[in-house]
Amino acid sequence: MPSHQDILNALAGLPGPDGRASLGQSGAITGITERDGKVYVAISVTPAEAAGFEPRRAEAEKLIKALPGVTGAVVSLTSERPAGAGPASPGPKAQAARAGAPIPGIARIIAVASGKGGVGKSTTAANLALGLAASGWKVGLMDADIYGPSVPRLFGISGKPEVKGRVMEPHRAMGLKIMSIGFLVEEDTPMIWRGPMVMSAINQMLREVNWGELDCLVVDMPPGTGDAQLTMAQSVPLAGAVIVSTPQDLALIDARRGIAMFRRVDVPVLGLIENMSYFLCPHCGTRSDVFAHGGARHEASRLGAPFLGEVPLNITIRETSDSGQPVVASAPQSDLANIYKKMAMDLRASLEGNVPRAAPRIVFE
Repeated sequence: MPSHQDILNALAGLPGPDGRASLGQSGAITGITERDGKVYVAISVTPAEAAGFEPRRAEAEKLIKALPGVTGAVVSLTSERPAGAGPASPGPKAQAARAGAPIPGIARIIAVASGKGGVGKSTTAANLALGLAASGWKVGLMDADIYGPSVPRLFGISGKPEVKGRVMEPHRAMGLKIMSIGFLVEEDTPMIWRGPMVMSAINQMLREVNWGELDCLVVDMPPGTGDAQLTMAQSVPLAGAVIVSTPQDLALIDARRGIAMFRRVDVPVLGLIENMSYFLCPHCGTRSDVFAHGGARHEASRLGAPFLGEVPLNITIRETSDSGQPVVASAPQSDLANIYKKMAMDLRASLEGNVPRAAPRIVFE
């Protein structure tokens, strides 16, 4: 792989945003990341410069791709609006993202999200996707949790996806088509990426993967309400979002923020799921409400959102997830699997009654 200096040298012939210093020496390059043959570069320009800089952005991608050892390049423009300035003028790529064009072949896209980490969102997303597939749908699962991808471990999959031209082939497992940033980097590699790089990676996994014909693409979102969530809301017409929370107050506070964020960008909330809702001792059968109980159901009622169900804190869910055999696939007739499949059927019924809407245009004043 080329060094950072090699990349800067390759861009030496392109003028920077001010038209005087070369791009590589202008200070406009705010981030360079290399992962498994791919190079991600962020260039800072003002809103007024963005549209005019697009041809140089495209040329920069070509120059980087031509370097030895580089299999792909993504160059993103990022801009900061001066205080008191008018609304930013997006470049062509940003305009295309805001258009929210559907992905050919994918009938519905849903986001599985949480306000905070550690609530079992990825395990829930995996088992919901398997439950939808068990109902007869063609389903894909996309791991958009850039900073902490869990899907490779949940399904016991590793190895880079096959690339045909500029399109990646998703891995296939347990009846699902699966893509994750975790297939492209080592498991212990930290993803120290700026917002533009995260957004570029998510758009690549959405639009440069051969998803084929799907009834539903389930997207495992990173926790919180940041760049990834806004990218999804702007880039594709989401059919809706599912919010996962544990029942205690601290988790529910963050879940409320997630619900408010999706509603603010006009994405329907398809339902709340209370994970780790209660604990049944495997030895004596005694029930313990470790994290309290019923908080998500109450929150759903208070906010006027559907409540999809409760999932217990159970060692079998943990063991099957850690072993790469989610419970809906490894024990499809079990009581635990039936909980997820019931939620998936309710979700399917809701989705079949929803027509995906165009992605919203989001403007920050």
